[in-house]
Parts: sequence; C-alpha cells; structure tokens
Amino acid sequence: MSAMAVYEFENRVPKIGKNTYISHSASVIGLVTIGKECYVAPGAVVKGDYGEIRIGDGVSVQDNVVVHARPGELTVIGNNVTLGHGCIVHNAVIKDEAVIGMGAIVSDYAVVGRWAIIGEGAVVKQSFEVPDEKIAVGVPAKVIADVKAQHKEELIKFKAIYRDLAVRYPDGLKKIID
Repeated sequence: MSAMAVYEFENRVPKIGKNTYISHSASVIGLVTIGKECYVAPGAVVKGDYGEIRIGDGVSVQDNVVVHARPGELTVIGNNVTLGHGCIVHNAVIKDEAVIGMGAIVSDYAVVGRWAIIGEGAVVKQSFEVPDEKIAVGVPAKVIADVKAQHKEELIKFKAIYRDLAVRYPDGLKKIID
C-alpha cells in the first residue's frame, strides 16, 4: 500500500485493514475504515472528509468508484461487497455480499440488501430499498428478479479474484520506468 494514497484530514484519520491494497492513484481521505483483504483500484475515491465511510472485509472497490457521505452522516459497505467500475455510492448502506454494477449510482439513504445485485448503469434513488437476494435494474432501479444459487456461485469466484489481487498486488507491482 502506498502511503501517498491515504490522507488524514483535520484529525480524521483513515484506518486500513491487514492485506488491503490501495492503488497509488486512488484516494482514501479522512474518517474512513477499510477492513482486511480489500482491493481499492486505480482512480477510486473513498472520501470521509465531512461524513464517515465504513467498509467491511473482502470488498472490491474497483476503478473510478466514488464513495462519499453527507456531513456528519455515514456510508456503510458490508463484507465481501463488489463495487463495480465507475459506480457511485453516496450516503447509503450496502449489505454483505451485494454487487453494485459498473456505472450504477446508489443515492442518499438507499439500502441495498444482502446478496442483492444492482445492474450496470442503474440508479437506486434516494431512500429506495432493494431487499436481500433481489436483482434491481434501470433508471430508476426496479426489482426484477431473485438472485439464484448460480448467480452466487459465479459471484463468489469473482469476489475471490479481487481478494486474491489485494494480497498479490503489493509484491507483484514493479516499476518499469524510472
């Protein structure tokens, strides 16, 4: 983990768990807690400058994801959550094992249930709740189906890839140009 990616802001100091990788081009700022074996990809911004962010264990925060909270409020990301490339989670709760698709937006006070899947580009509007083990897609997001065992089996494999990357990245990255 590069220390340059993690910033204290006005005595709000990030806490980073064991075997968590944070890209040198990601930004983790302020009152942020990130659990163990998380992967924070290039371009991701996890910002607890005036709100607070809590991220559990085994979370994949992919490229260009934005996680933020309102002043004095809280965004919570559970364990083994996948935050797909370019998604935004703002002042919301994402429960364990959920998947937020690429480019999706989860807005203020929304709750995404355990093992729920939010489709690519969906907009989960303010205060909307996606129940456990449901698939929601569209703008605004609507629940369209149940998460089935086959979905979980496939997603467990993808989640393991990022958890493994979190452990491998620090030793595997080599600078090739001085």
